[in-house]
Amino acid sequence: MRKTRRQFLQEGAAATAGVMLSSPYTGRPAKVEAVERPNIVMILADDLGFSDTAPYGSEIDTPNLDKLAKGGLKFTQFYNNPRCCPSRASLMTGVYSQQAGMGLMTSDYGRYPFPGYKGDLSEDCVTIAEALRAKGYRTALSGKWHLTPNRKDFSQQNWPLQRGFDKFFGTIEGAGSYFDPASLARDNDHIEPGEGFFYTDAIAKNAIDYIDEFGREDKPFFLYTAFTAPHWPLHSFEADIEKYKDRYRGGWDQLRRERHERQMKMGIVDAKWSLTNRDPRVPAWEVASFKEWEMRRMAVYAAMIERMDRGIGTILAKLDERGIADNTLVMFMSDNGGNFEEINDPGDNVPRESWMPYKTRDGRPVNRGNKPTVMPGTEDTYQSIGIPWGNCANTPFRLYKHYAHEGGISTPFLAHWPNGIKQRGGITHQLGHETDIMATCLDIAGVPYPETAKSRQKPPTLAGTSLRPIFENKTRTDRGPMFWEHEGNAAMRDGKWKLVSRFPDAWELHDMEADRTELHDVSELYSDRVREMADQWHAWAERIGVQPWPMPQTPKGEQDGAMMAPSYLRHDRP
Repeated sequence: MRKTRRQFLQEGAAATAGVMLSSPYTGRPAKVEAVERPNIVMILADDLGFSDTAPYGSEIDTPNLDKLAKGGLKFTQFYNNPRCCPSRASLMTGVYSQQAGMGLMTSDYGRYPFPGYKGDLSEDCVTIAEALRAKGYRTALSGKWHLTPNRKDFSQQNWPLQRGFDKFFGTIEGAGSYFDPASLARDNDHIEPGEGFFYTDAIAKNAIDYIDEFGREDKPFFLYTAFTAPHWPLHSFEADIEKYKDRYRGGWDQLRRERHERQMKMGIVDAKWSLTNRDPRVPAWEVASFKEWEMRRMAVYAAMIERMDRGIGTILAKLDERGIADNTLVMFMSDNGGNFEEINDPGDNVPRESWMPYKTRDGRPVNRGNKPTVMPGTEDTYQSIGIPWGNCANTPFRLYKHYAHEGGISTPFLAHWPNGIKQRGGITHQLGHETDIMATCLDIAGVPYPETAKSRQKPPTLAGTSLRPIFENKTRTDRGPMFWEHEGNAAMRDGKWKLVSRFPDAWELHDMEADRTELHDVSELYSDRVREMADQWHAWAERIGVQPWPMPQTPKGEQDGAMMAPSYLRHDRP
């Protein structure tokens, strides 16, 4: 009988003593003269699926991301974490999310009495901004932070300015209205949005202001630009939505096929990897209900992505204008896989400080929830793309954000650096992970990994290694296994092999060279490999403080891993 992953965990990690767990950052950064040190611009999208941009097979117009891809390097096997807080923690610190105190979310602060689930960025870790600023870099963040609670009774000790950034504009919370985000702040002060405010545009505008300011100085800079697009709510402008109003009339089945075909032609995915089946909760488009509403949801989503791309274009244009584009490393990725989360109407009024306002700034009620009777896009609505279109976002992979299957952890990743990337317009199939970003930044800046964190303690060893060899068209040989855990969903990638489980299911084993869409579980054929990799995963989990899921404090509704289906996903008779 096959054992579940929980049974493996209960057997303990005693048999794993002496197992090599991860690949620490062991390379010494090259000596780089101050005048040669590159600027670094890290651009992060929010809940963007693997196939949601043109360089990765999308029909959505993203000409500026195309520009980055054609002038830089496109990764096909780059990984993130399966949710926003854990992902941003790993990106900023170069260690696993539990090591950074962010195994779950900031909203769970106080619920779980374990260091890895504190919900507040650990002061035992070092951020990229802290490391680079200490060695002469100017630092700024424009956009979403989401690494500390946004509560009036909570300290600001982990706001951006207290974690290495010279300047900050953006939101502390993770989600909110694009027209009126609740946790908007500048530096250490909450602010109100002005007239005509739209968050995607404001993030881009502040980013180019920082480039304009820093570009006049004789110091290099690190700019972290964290868009919230295309995370729900579905908000955009009618002029942008109009472009896509008829584009999705063919439905989600056709869209997935079209994206998959483009991906194969581009060399993004191998033709031998079959397209995954439609989510079983979703009806075939021909018998789906509420088609006009469904088309509108995807049209708004597409408009949000194109508007983000437009903002990225202004950032690239400002780098050109300042004459610093050639010596600036620009990286683009998403924080996790595409989102399937459904938005329900919470009923009673939610406080103004919350991520889901019940009124617009001018006093109109917000119609909240995925209601087919309400067309999304305007400020007085609050909806998401839900399961059907989330399935499209992650073409050709299985599952979504939250999960450790490829749909939850695979991100588009583009790197553009004329002075440092040898293979212009190239594609690399080498593995990468967002924990590699810190090591990469330190390497190209000539900055050693700090020996002391904000807490005065020695920080954890970096989990990642520098991407610089890949930029130089070399084979990276020092990248060890990668690990994941979130809400009991777990995985390990070691070379071509991936061990993965959707909580509470048994481990699956997949040969990623033959089957990256994870359709053929070969765990029965390679039981020894399953055991070996499971032992390594458990040893890693014990070392970094992963707790068995569910924990005693986990709410009942989150304990069983059930995948619910909304009532609107019904089958109409033809």
